[in-house]
Amino acid sequence: MKERLRRFVVRVGAMSAKEVLHIQRDPRTLYLALVMPVVLLLLFGYGVSFDLDRMPLAVADADRTRASRELVNAFVEPGEFALARELATPEEAGALFRRGKALAALVVPRDYERDLSRGDRVELQLLVDGADPVSANQVLSKADAIVRAVSQARAAAAGFVGQPPLQVDIWTRYNPEGRSAVFFVPGLAAYLMAIGAVLLTALTVAGEWERGSMEQLFASPVGRLEIILGKLLPYLALGMLQLLLVLGVGTTAFDVPVRGSPVLIFVLGLLFLVSMLGQGLLISVVTKNQLVATQAGALSSLIPSLLLSGMVFPIENMPLPLRMLSRVIPARYLVHGLRGTLLKGNGLAEVWTDLAALAVIGLLVLALATRRFKRRLA
Repeated sequence: MKERLRRFVVRVGAMSAKEVLHIQRDPRTLYLALVMPVVLLLLFGYGVSFDLDRMPLAVADADRTRASRELVNAFVEPGEFALARELATPEEAGALFRRGKALAALVVPRDYERDLSRGDRVELQLLVDGADPVSANQVLSKADAIVRAVSQARAAAAGFVGQPPLQVDIWTRYNPEGRSAVFFVPGLAAYLMAIGAVLLTALTVAGEWERGSMEQLFASPVGRLEIILGKLLPYLALGMLQLLLVLGVGTTAFDVPVRGSPVLIFVLGLLFLVSMLGQGLLISVVTKNQLVATQAGALSSLIPSLLLSGMVFPIENMPLPLRMLSRVIPARYLVHGLRGTLLKGNGLAEVWTDLAALAVIGLLVLALATRRFKRRLA
């Protein structure tokens, strides 16, 4: 038994050493694994952002008093909004919205200052371009906060004593600034690793078929499982280095916190890579052609990892068939696990379901790849 295990380890090691030589001779592999993910992370991190500032704001001020000017300044001076144009009537806002010159229009009613000084109720009107719901929601939330601050300041200046009967204190945890990068970087790490891992291994066995070197492997005593594991291990090490690079750039460039255990993050990444590398090996075993393997690898990793992992769209809002399909997408579990571990400091008690799912998917994919790998040329 010990001798069989020793021979198994030796053969897997020999296959891994052979694959390492292939990686060293092909610099494109290192570029795909180490350079491309970092470049894409920086492009996505800086280019894809839902954080809006200096949003163009039109103002229809029918009062034109000191109080109304102070209100407009409260919107503009902090930098949240930028004054796009002063309107004579609120009806002019529609033309600005159609031309994309403004996202919102603030309408200040006549006698605004007089009603404030009397303590009467004053109603402001905010017209919002709702074509982009994400931008519209940010406009509404920021405008509401500004108006509340102005109202509290005027109440304090007027000597208002007492507290309202009901107060709500809002405390946003984990990402109090609401920065998009903090939300996106863990998902981007899973997305980029999924693409890289599948493409790297999708070319390995398919390349052996095209080069004709598969005949030499069949003539050797190396078994199917030993070939599969020998080709997987070097890319597994390369993928872990990729994970460290992506997370290192994310925490340095975008200030993403690391509140959880680095060991748990390492285990999550390891199991995820086994799943995705196994998927790439399965594709290469089935297709036996590098071009077809590349296309199948890109389609099977790029679209599902982007749309069905929860990276951008909440899985809970998807239709039932898509929610069920997302259960077999490894990126779903890594996105959930990384966000919980990095941002919330989750431990094993919260992440064990993600670990179990990744382990099951990885074992199934590797078993299927080994089963489909036949020791024959036809």
